[in-house]
Amino acid sequence: MENKRYPLPPFNIETAQQKVQAAEDAWNTRDPEKVCLAYTIDTEWRNRTDFINGREEVKQFLTRKWEKELDYKLKKELWGFRENRMAVRFEYEWHDHTGQWFRSYGNELWEFDENGYMQKRFASINDMPIAESDRKLF
Repeated sequence: MENKRYPLPPFNIETAQQKVQAAEDAWNTRDPEKVCLAYTIDTEWRNRTDFINGREEVKQFLTRKWEKELDYKLKKELWGFRENRMAVRFEYEWHDHTGQWFRSYGNELWEFDENGYMQKRFASINDMPIAESDRKLF
């Protein structure tokens, strides 16, 4: 049995915003070992066209992601919530190995278990090439 990962559902505006900020902070570490611990052992994801099942696959996915998406910086915003679910808007910036910068925009739908671990994450994401001088996130 895993420990509880506060705040727990059902969420209110304050605890929902805390959960979103915790996710933003964790993802900005770019540490797959740390980030994957926020998800249930059997978590289900859809990330773009990838279907990911389980915490170990999340860790492998994030390792590949941050090997490709260099100097990644993310900003998340709570869009809505109800009981144990949230809708989140996000944008992040990164560059590839050639030095080309991108801004990626998207929306996520999250569902949490009773212990505060994310059991489902569905993300839709679009990438836009940008000039380094057009970056907004540092």
